[in-house]
Amino acid sequence: MSSSDTPNDDVHYLELSSTPIRFHPVSQVNSVFFDESNKHVFTVRSGGATGVVVKGPTDFHQISFRMEDKGTLFAIKFSPDLKVLALQRSPNSIELMNFSGGVPQEGQEYTQCCKSKTSKIVCFNWITNCEIVFVTDGGMELYSVQAERRQLKLLKTFNVNVGWYLFSHKLSMLVVSASTSQSNNVLHTFQFRGQTVSKLPKFEVDLPLTAKSQKQGLQERDCVLGEIYEQPYILVVKHQAKIAGNPIPTEVHLYRVEKDSPARKTHILKLNTIGRFSINIIDNLIIIHQQAVKTSALFDIALGGSNDGYVTTHTPVLTPQSIRPFTLPSSGSTSLLSGDVITNTQCESYSSMWLIFQPDIVIDARLGCMWRLTLLLEPFALLIPIKSTLIDFLLLRSDAKPAVLSVCRQAVMPSTKVSLDVVAGIFDKIDNHFQQGMSPTSDSASSKSNTAVRSSTHIVRAKDTISQSEIYSKVLTPLVESEQCTSKHCIAVLVEYIRSLNEHKIPVQHIIYELIINTLVHNNCFYQLHQFLQYHVLTDSKQLACLLLSLEGVYPPACQLALDMLKRLTTANDEIVEVLLSKHQILAALKFLRSTINIESLSARKFLECSMVCDDPTLFYTVFKFFEQRNVRIRGSPKFLPGEHCDKFVDYFVSLFGAPALGAEIPKLVQ
Repeated sequence: MSSSDTPNDDVHYLELSSTPIRFHPVSQVNSVFFDESNKHVFTVRSGGATGVVVKGPTDFHQISFRMEDKGTLFAIKFSPDLKVLALQRSPNSIELMNFSGGVPQEGQEYTQCCKSKTSKIVCFNWITNCEIVFVTDGGMELYSVQAERRQLKLLKTFNVNVGWYLFSHKLSMLVVSASTSQSNNVLHTFQFRGQTVSKLPKFEVDLPLTAKSQKQGLQERDCVLGEIYEQPYILVVKHQAKIAGNPIPTEVHLYRVEKDSPARKTHILKLNTIGRFSINIIDNLIIIHQQAVKTSALFDIALGGSNDGYVTTHTPVLTPQSIRPFTLPSSGSTSLLSGDVITNTQCESYSSMWLIFQPDIVIDARLGCMWRLTLLLEPFALLIPIKSTLIDFLLLRSDAKPAVLSVCRQAVMPSTKVSLDVVAGIFDKIDNHFQQGMSPTSDSASSKSNTAVRSSTHIVRAKDTISQSEIYSKVLTPLVESEQCTSKHCIAVLVEYIRSLNEHKIPVQHIIYELIINTLVHNNCFYQLHQFLQYHVLTDSKQLACLLLSLEGVYPPACQLALDMLKRLTTANDEIVEVLLSKHQILAALKFLRSTINIESLSARKFLECSMVCDDPTLFYTVFKFFEQRNVRIRGSPKFLPGEHCDKFVDYFVSLFGAPALGAEIPKLVQ
């Protein structure tokens, strides 16, 4: 937890979306319904006779239509593709209407009663575009919707006395409480996949003693079904019993749903307070709101906690903070286009009219607003002083790359006085997540994010991996270019980053080597450069060797260092020869080639050309005789073939030494 024990009223890490979806508030003529699966708000006026307005996640998504008022409306929901509208006016039947382009089709209405005439429908939910599930007080019924035929086909039923339910469209999962248990704490879980449904092992939720003594069962309002780090969880708010009249702080217990065994309690969240709570799950973070004190506590189960071998107990990542205050345009204010000034009115946060839905929806029925709750990452750099914890937290968030790079850039600057050990730890965490993100299993794991139940063990992976080029441009380059940074500090940071890459078996890109070499050369640290190369701090590569060759003018030994590196690579013979020829070390090039390749296939023209340019007759004579001897070994004659295009070199040789010297035997000068 943060070292700060009191909330900072000026810093907020949660805010409501700046452009809420506006709808007509609840009134005597207006009824408002919310569809959690599609995130649709339905405003129904006069039972639909004077209009139904549907607004979705964006203000551009709006459907308006009319329908006949046939009585009290209990629920209304579109299929995911918006082609079928399902609504409930009767306790034991669902009406359906076919739509096209947001318009109801005339005469395309049909009704489906639940299987048992004595059962009452508790709720209904769309599973796919053509599958719908009815939850009745006597069980669960899965139907296939055949819109063209205006009929439904029963696919599967399960019998269980239902008290209340939880449903997640993202997880394709339904949880119902068994009303046969006195405390409603026996939960049955159903997993939908394709046109099939599987019943997972039932389990019992632990209840506090006060609930058992007062016969208070498990309430729907205290339970949430959601996905955290690609795993399905049921979150249960556990109100504790009093001891000697003193209340015990409330806890939230997390039960992980598993395929082949009952859901298991794996985490406990300590709230350190009592009261009524509501929960959002945003970016794998559990946000627990308390209306009474107008604060929200934030938990991250991936950051670890105290573990007793069975359950991990967590405290808030930070001291609970309030959602950033927000305003709305005052009623009756007009557009600036009319010449009037629009005024904003401060709104009440944590209003008693707020309704919370998963994963990030906040609705105020009185104001007629629907917001998405947003996580702000920048303030965490101020609120979490421990850099290692901060980086761990940010690497697990979506779109956190700018925040991570900003923290890293600040940490490496000498003005922040962060120790080199801490900087090294930050690099290790970034590279470890990069390595995990590049592993073969990462793609397959992420592709299964919509699959509700998998094995009981799983790996929490970073959201965004950070590449070397991003570290180079956003962290290391600003460090090197900073006038306040000493060369010693720069080089130390660069070496730590290279060390971290090597330890995580990540190939170091040339831009990183180029940066550290240029930094060493710019600060005349040639001895240190020599040591880094000698002890292989910098990994051999052709690119690095070429960079060293370019430094020969300021550091002459760099050329030999480059040649040694190329020789160690064993795949750079051509490059070594070119370097030697460029320095007119022709005999050295021939000696090197004779020790590495079969010189019988060697082209003589390039070497003769280079030796002729040197204007050294002795050198030219030696090279010419070297290739004559090679010709004798190959063909039994010292003459060059016409295809070798060596006539001008023969003429040049004759002009220097005379025709009798052609083919004359000489001692082997190239040893």
